[in-house]
Amino acid sequence: MRKIISLICFLLPILAFAAQPDTRPELRSDAPDRHVVVKGDTLWDISGKFFKDPWKWPYIWGMNKDSIKDPHWIYPGDVIFLDRASGTLRIGQAGTGSSDGVIKLSPKARAGHSTHDAIPSIPASAIAPFLSQPLAIEEGALKDAPTLIGAREGRVILGAHDIGFVKGLSPDKGSKWQIYRPGKTFTDPDTKEALGIEAVYLGNAEVTDFADVSTVAITHSVQEINQGDRLVAPSGAAVNTYLPRAPGGNISSRVISVYGGVSQAGQNTVITLNKGARDGLESGHVLALYRKGEEVKNEGKKFTLPDERYGLVFVFRVFDKVSYALVMQTRLPVQLLDRAQTP
Repeated sequence: MRKIISLICFLLPILAFAAQPDTRPELRSDAPDRHVVVKGDTLWDISGKFFKDPWKWPYIWGMNKDSIKDPHWIYPGDVIFLDRASGTLRIGQAGTGSSDGVIKLSPKARAGHSTHDAIPSIPASAIAPFLSQPLAIEEGALKDAPTLIGAREGRVILGAHDIGFVKGLSPDKGSKWQIYRPGKTFTDPDTKEALGIEAVYLGNAEVTDFADVSTVAITHSVQEINQGDRLVAPSGAAVNTYLPRAPGGNISSRVISVYGGVSQAGQNTVITLNKGARDGLESGHVLALYRKGEEVKNEGKKFTLPDERYGLVFVFRVFDKVSYALVMQTRLPVQLLDRAQTP
């Protein structure tokens, strides 16, 4: 029995994208005729082998509202064929099915694979730590959170396998907790509005005894854990299946932070933007990076050069007032206050 190839995407973003008249992607001059999917591939990388704009998903994969109604998966072993006439990609298995070796796509479950086998849209390892952590919190959100008040033998710095004591823990939220410290305040560079506070993730703890002062074991640490640090119940992993697409409208944001406290970012670095859900940003949106044009003098007059587009970012986590994005492509170091806008 012929294996059915399933294709997944989100209907509404596809319709919004497909409505744009000028989004047909441009083929690369060195585009191959086919590509065999292997473990470690991403949908972004595969599309980038064929097209200059790998994020223009619906056109690249020939999606439309009649054939695509569910999220899609592509698996190792699939063969990606380039249809140069239509400028789209198709998924199939060499030597079977139709005369060109391609099995027609069908919105049905694929036999023999689980969704965990599917290749991701973008490098999963680059964003995995950011999917289950709050990252951005409202001002004062940690004020009443359970607090680490001490450790055995008078220790003030804790790490993995150490024992600590916490006040304010509630048994009804379970025994597994995350440890945070309030970080810097995010401020909009244009309006000066406070957008939230960065929650600095320190590690994990598990309660071994609930009481007025509960006992916890530090099960994982990425930074030193100190008295006064706060505990938060895990919020659950955010959705990590995305349909890369441009926003439906014009969105212009600024880079307000580079994760890790540095001033510049490179490829596969996480950055924070000063726009969020209230501004129309969604997980999966792709934005173009721009550097403000320099001022130059000529014959005694000042001129401002045009802004320079130099890269792309992929929004993967959205809060109300800020968003986190992964730098996918860049020719220059991403700097604070650079612009990220609808491409």
